[in-house]
Amino acid sequence: MAPWTTAVGAPQLARLLASQHPGAGRPGAGGGPGRRVPAYRALADGVRLLVLEGRVPVGARLPAERELAAALGVSRTTVATAFETLRADGFLASRRGAGSWTAVPEGSPPPIGGLEPLPPEAADTMIDLGHAALPAPEPHLTRAFEQALAALPPYAHTHGDYPAGLPVLREAVAGHYTARGVPTMPEQIMIATGAMGAVAALARLFTPRGERVAVEHPSYANILQLLRESGARLVPVAMAEGLAGWDLPAWRGVLRESAPRMAYVMADFQNPTGALAGEDQRRELVAAARASGTVLVADETMAELALDDAPRPRPVAAFDPGGSTVVTIGSASKSVWTGLRIGWVRAAPEVIRSLIAARASADLGSPVLEQLAVAGLLTGGGWEPALALRRERARGNRDALVAALRRHLPDWEYAVPHGGLTLWARTGGLSGSRIAEAGERLGVRVPSGPRFGVDGAFETYVRLPFTLGEPLATEAVTRLAAAADQVRTGAAGGGTAPRTYVA
Repeated sequence: MAPWTTAVGAPQLARLLASQHPGAGRPGAGGGPGRRVPAYRALADGVRLLVLEGRVPVGARLPAERELAAALGVSRTTVATAFETLRADGFLASRRGAGSWTAVPEGSPPPIGGLEPLPPEAADTMIDLGHAALPAPEPHLTRAFEQALAALPPYAHTHGDYPAGLPVLREAVAGHYTARGVPTMPEQIMIATGAMGAVAALARLFTPRGERVAVEHPSYANILQLLRESGARLVPVAMAEGLAGWDLPAWRGVLRESAPRMAYVMADFQNPTGALAGEDQRRELVAAARASGTVLVADETMAELALDDAPRPRPVAAFDPGGSTVVTIGSASKSVWTGLRIGWVRAAPEVIRSLIAARASADLGSPVLEQLAVAGLLTGGGWEPALALRRERARGNRDALVAALRRHLPDWEYAVPHGGLTLWARTGGLSGSRIAEAGERLGVRVPSGPRFGVDGAFETYVRLPFTLGEPLATEAVTRLAAAADQVRTGAAGGGTAPRTYVA
């Protein structure tokens, strides 16, 4: 088996190096007033930064020295010396006959997965930015459960085992998709225990141990961990700069060269970046996945959390009229309340039948009362009012967070998303992991960038959710600013961040 999972061509790498942040190392870049960086060192620094920021995945085969030298307009000796520097720093591995591929230095493994929930007693001392979740939209949630209890007696006289989900909820979810412009039958829906349960079921069906799964980079931390534990080989595909959605040339290259069995994407207000993929991007990615025989799993858990007035792209499934390529997952957990662990899968009827047949070895089915509550929200007029409250709260929280960042951390870089629940911030070149450690001691909890990457990428990022309004949002950012200052001055413990982990 090849030691790499994807490849970066010479023109692509040259383009990525040219698009780096001002001051980033690249051939021809200076090292500041009075200091000139050798060309090989600038090139090595540029590649290292691309790896740490996740724009070149770990485990990506780099072009041959002669090809890269021609693309950059430098000597082959410059490239060879840069590659040797990267090998010495632990950012490149090579094997005779196999070429060279990106790596990260050996040492402590990067943080992976989501953060453990804080115990209730910690709420008085710790501001929690670890979870992208909001309180329930009351009174709509309580009203939905009251109506569900009233509807429960007929179901209580049955065994209560519904592997496909309650028929009333399958019909309601199908109707919800149809109303959004994607005609759907109940036979195309399976109810799952949250979106995580849906992805777990799809991973069991489509990706036996060792299969490749393409993922956005960065991506949702808990899904990355779930796929790792299922034995999948993750193939990261970098997101486009800012909130521009997917890098389609990179996706086409990965789908063509790696032929992953499955790809997991969030087209709508992606977690963690908040990016929204446009209609042309959706159409092109579906076509590329169809051509490579890849099942494209589109996670729509954030799809209905648009915070600003702007035209919305059609769902990804709208570009797959035959239904053979796109599988959609959704959930009430982000739209309504995290404690409402009801999700669903929309797919071709034969895929749904296979998922249902395999469910006996998993969780058998989802809770009946919660399914009745979601069905009541979707059909009883409560869904849109509940969403309106969620959007209003998230919008106010987002604006409070951005205002606090501009005031207290003006050197951090981010694009303000138009929806979802998360903002992806570059920390001025500081280690996000160390900021998270220092923040915990100062009473603010934040997940560092590597939790959302593969093999140590995004060390200079943190994810910030829109979960707090004023004055807590300002207090949280004030504590983060203090944590960043400790890391910058070396007061956070362990000295300043190592050279290889500072962008």
